Amino acid sequence: MTATKEMPTPAGATPPASARVSPPKPRRQGGFGERLTPYLLILPALVAVLVLLGWPTIQMLLISLRRLDLRELVTGKLVWVGLSNYTDTLSDPEFWSVTIRTVLFTAALVAATLLVALLIAVLMRHLNPVIRICVQVALVLAWAVPVIATTTVFQWIFDQQYGILNKTLDKLGFHSFIGYSWFSTGGSTLAVIGLLVLWQAVPFVAFTLYAGLIGVPREQYEAAGIDGAGPFQTFRAVSWPAIRPILTMVTFLSVLWDFNMFGQVWAIRQGGPDGQSTTLAILQYLKGIAGSHFGSAAAIATIMLVLLLAVTARYVQLLVRTKDGEIA
Repeated sequence: MTATKEMPTPAGATPPASARVSPPKPRRQGGFGERLTPYLLILPALVAVLVLLGWPTIQMLLISLRRLDLRELVTGKLVWVGLSNYTDTLSDPEFWSVTIRTVLFTAALVAATLLVALLIAVLMRHLNPVIRICVQVALVLAWAVPVIATTTVFQWIFDQQYGILNKTLDKLGFHSFIGYSWFSTGGSTLAVIGLLVLWQAVPFVAFTLYAGLIGVPREQYEAAGIDGAGPFQTFRAVSWPAIRPILTMVTFLSVLWDFNMFGQVWAIRQGGPDGQSTTLAILQYLKGIAGSHFGSAAAIATIMLVLLLAVTARYVQLLVRTKDGEIA
């Protein structure tokens, strides 16, 4: 077999065609139809969102500018009052007390939910498989029970005469709880409602955070152990960066759910006693459905929407600043 030797090309000479390297051809830009395809694909979902959410929102804004009581509802008469419903609502001391109560109650619920769910998520990561499955099944069962059924169970647990909680406290030596009413004050009523919401909200948040924890490679924990990091230092250096974006997401969802909560508060005591556990969602119902002042109820709903839009804007801002799975 004869070996061929490549001869160098003299200076100034044109290299042979086989040795020439042609520049890469520029990528051909797609036509108008290709650029339009992604927008056409999301168009059905966008139309559905506008119809299902946008149109009711517009109707709510229009109703908030009208006087729509039972008389106008029956006669069908349009009475435009402008911003009168908003001024009446914002000048009502009851509205501000209910708003402050709702904000504080929501903040306490969200903080407690995140703390308990995070502890359970970390615990599930360190349990052996059998016990972990038992905990997960218990969480799923607590999550799957309907709201009204769970509310009824809690009402029986905290019942003044027949509740198992008072009987258990009496057996433990706390005899002052015999016949104690957990629904006699607004604070204790909200505490019971908070426990009820925790029971139903923790499973979803715990599973979500647990999914983020198991996504962390085990080698990172081993490296932290080799470096001499303790449990808290390992969590802060390894686990926390992984679940921080997820924690932001579930915080946002929890704020939306707890701020608009209606079923649990209404089923427990309808906002009682004496309106001391009334939240904005309950106030909106009392003004609209119960009181037949639908214009005022729409104004309250619009104010709630503005508050939630502020929370949503903050969440979108965090999403925009997210880079490589971490919040900047």
